[in-house]
Amino acid sequence: MREEKKIKKEKSRKGIYILPNIFTSLNLFFGFYAVIASINGRFATAAAAIIIGVLFDIMDGKIARATNTVSKFGIEYDSLADLISFGLAPGIMIYLWSLKPMGRIGWLAAFLFMACGALRLARFNSQAGRTSGDYFIGLPIPAGAGMAATTVLFCHKLGIEAKIDPIFMLTMLYLLSFLMVSTIKYNSFKRAELSKKMNFNVLVTTILVLIFIAAQPSVSLFFLTIIYIASGPVMRIKHQREKTRNTLKPGDANEHGSGTI
Repeated sequence: MREEKKIKKEKSRKGIYILPNIFTSLNLFFGFYAVIASINGRFATAAAAIIIGVLFDIMDGKIARATNTVSKFGIEYDSLADLISFGLAPGIMIYLWSLKPMGRIGWLAAFLFMACGALRLARFNSQAGRTSGDYFIGLPIPAGAGMAATTVLFCHKLGIEAKIDPIFMLTMLYLLSFLMVSTIKYNSFKRAELSKKMNFNVLVTTILVLIFIAAQPSVSLFFLTIIYIASGPVMRIKHQREKTRNTLKPGDANEHGSGTI
């Protein structure tokens, strides 16, 4: 009886679920649209399309887990869509927006961003089910793409697009590329389900953040993305300091200080 249930469960996982894959397809659509918009010189539109793609990417995972429709096909399809929407699209956008005057150095930086995103996705798929769902190892590629997109929107909002130094954008792409393939842990927020109870202060904070985003989306999303990206290295440094303190036992100092002459 148990074997029959196991076989049915495995067969269901091999199937193609419509709902989560529709959201993945929408993610892919907006990623492709971002490429077209970048080619046509509409960079703010391209950046907005990437942000919308990020939202659909979050929703497809949430829906798949909530409806118990996670499948191998869905995981692979999601990764391919992410590579287009969050690897190729932001790479082309940043190159045409800022790095094109740098020639070969510029497009190689954009390629590195896409390549590191592909490596990040491949590593994630290979470690699926073997690591904790509470955190990501390395910066998630949607966050890297979100940083590129919100930077374009932020500069467009302030009207300083022409004043941005290509060296700054080049450095940013290299930094994001390094963080994606690093072993720095980032919170996945997968445990933060909407159906579960939350602290009153958390609810108030969430409402204030949503108001801030609604009031100034370009500015708020830019700073929220920076905070998330910085959270990984900050927590790594904090963890290392705590680990160092724990290795220094209270008795060690007494032993070293109580030596006889």
